[in-house]
Amino acid sequence: MPSKQAPIYSGFKPTTTAREALRGIDLSGKAAIVTGGYSGIGLETTRALAEAGATVIVPARTPEKAREALGTIPRVEQNSLDLLDPASIDAFASEFLASDRPLHMLINNAGIMAPPLTRDDRGYESQFSANHLGHFQLTARLWPALRSAHGARIVSLSSRGHQRAGMDFEDPNFQRRPYDRWQAYGQSKTANVLFAVELDRRGEANEIRAFAVHPGAVLTGLGRYMTDEELKQYGLARDVTIGSVPAGRSVADGGDFKTLEQGAATSVWCATNPQLAGMGGVYCQDVDVAEILPPDSPSNVGVREYAIDPKSAKCLWTLSEELTGVKFED
Repeated sequence: MPSKQAPIYSGFKPTTTAREALRGIDLSGKAAIVTGGYSGIGLETTRALAEAGATVIVPARTPEKAREALGTIPRVEQNSLDLLDPASIDAFASEFLASDRPLHMLINNAGIMAPPLTRDDRGYESQFSANHLGHFQLTARLWPALRSAHGARIVSLSSRGHQRAGMDFEDPNFQRRPYDRWQAYGQSKTANVLFAVELDRRGEANEIRAFAVHPGAVLTGLGRYMTDEELKQYGLARDVTIGSVPAGRSVADGGDFKTLEQGAATSVWCATNPQLAGMGGVYCQDVDVAEILPPDSPSNVGVREYAIDPKSAKCLWTLSEELTGVKFED
């Protein structure tokens, strides 16, 4: 059944929390991996899935910080992973595959936003590398476990930031053009959506469906590279509390800021809800499939056509294979 980028009117809303999105769903016996699942939206995603009965594996660059954050959440396993390091990705995936478990949910949640120009050891721009290429390689390495689940779902966290830039296939790593950290972030978030489009097309035959998610505007550590001037433009301050909602700007009051629990809702909905059976390759937000934005629309609620273009999705797949040297098993 082909996917369709149009709202399905799920009955949920922007204020829905992750626990509400999972109400009535029993994940006992299911395994999930949540990258970045020890902070911000990722931590709430981990908590909600675990409370619903899933075993959640949380890979982290800083294992000590992860262990402290995950605390007493039940059914959580923790391991090391650096998405900028191909060897680290392979080691993590190999260890999981050695457990001979099916993987029912892979939530590619981790990411970075708008840092100064930084490159990985291959010379690749860090946002494109961590936000997309690292998750591309991780998903490829975990493919056997996803296939063995006979009904796996893959969720990649994008952002309305995808509207800042499409893919530059000629110079994705800013080797010739001047580096713009926000354009680089937008490109990486567009890549997250395009990845879901082509991943879903390729995975459907193996009962693997893929989704891209905009979690909403949530105050997390993702904004640590924002300047004071940039924070001021959004009516924020440097000492803002992670997970807080600016006064009068909550989605419940007609604003656009969500709590962490609300921010995790669309991720867990895409990963688990039977409303999405037979669907995939779509961009979701506010616990529903988003609408397509016309090119001249000033709205930031929805997805741009260039981010769900099948031809661009195939081009990104080919580029990702070339840059990582990794291919998915047939």
